Amino acid sequence: MPGGAAAAQPSATQPPLKVKLATPRGFCAGVERAIEIVERALRVYGAPVYVRHEIVHNRRVVEELEAKGAIFVEEVDEIPQGAVTIFSAHGVARRVEAAAADGGLKVIDATCPLVAKVHKQGRGYAGQDRDVVLIGHRGHPEVEGTLGQIDGRVQVVGSVAEVAELAPRDPSRIAYVTQTTLSVDDTRGIIAALTARFPEIQGPDTRDICYATQNRQTAVRALAAACDLVLVVGAPNSSNSNRLREIAAAHPRPAYLVPDAGALDPDWLDGVDSVGITAGASAPEQLVRELIEAISARRPVTVELLPGAEETVQFRLPEELVDA
Repeated sequence: MPGGAAAAQPSATQPPLKVKLATPRGFCAGVERAIEIVERALRVYGAPVYVRHEIVHNRRVVEELEAKGAIFVEEVDEIPQGAVTIFSAHGVARRVEAAAADGGLKVIDATCPLVAKVHKQGRGYAGQDRDVVLIGHRGHPEVEGTLGQIDGRVQVVGSVAEVAELAPRDPSRIAYVTQTTLSVDDTRGIIAALTARFPEIQGPDTRDICYATQNRQTAVRALAAACDLVLVVGAPNSSNSNRLREIAAAHPRPAYLVPDAGALDPDWLDGVDSVGITAGASAPEQLVRELIEAISARRPVTVELLPGAEETVQFRLPEELVDA
């Protein structure tokens, strides 16, 4: 259905509803790689395969992998000795790596390569005896993993106001890295505040910020400008999905986070001529299709695909799974 015209037969009295789809939306290359790692590991090693934390933040993805034989756990001490173990796309702290080694686990690392790059950058700055500022959301699995990958003094900053509270050992020796699910737009104000307060601060090039996050945020801005209502398909614990909803709502447009089609409130469609749909980087396209079907059961619809950035990035799989 997405990309072409679609019609339904709900109520002849209801005017047709224009459904517009953002480009790009849904899975990014890091998420696709993580899911493929679990599926290939199941084919190579057989079930069960253990995964620490949700491989990505989406319940549908987790349930489908569970049905194939994946077992999701919170910590590696829940995994039997020697079992095949996968670390999620968000990355893990070194203490987790050490615990897996102590348990004799066969580890396959599904950490997104862009997250791993942040780990390397942070370790490099710490190795120069710099205080490191991690721009991100406290408690997010990626932030927790990054904190645990950098030796030295690391402080998390989530807002411009928190920049004023920083107390580095040497203001001339400070650097920053960012959570990958924050875009250039999300971090611009904080980076500007850091640079104003610490003129000698070092940090990565803006091109190192996750392309997928930036592309989806740019697309949802265009979507909000073209629609009366915006629906973001994504999980409540998905940082990038929540941010997409916030951006649409600030346009301003009514905007709702929709984990699946069952969360659609028919009242949202009252008085609406056009609805825009996008999806967070961990939301499968099937959820978008199901949401369109739920809408078309209530209103006749036409579906239009908005133009946007084309993504061709692919990340290499771990060597032991390449030929699987």
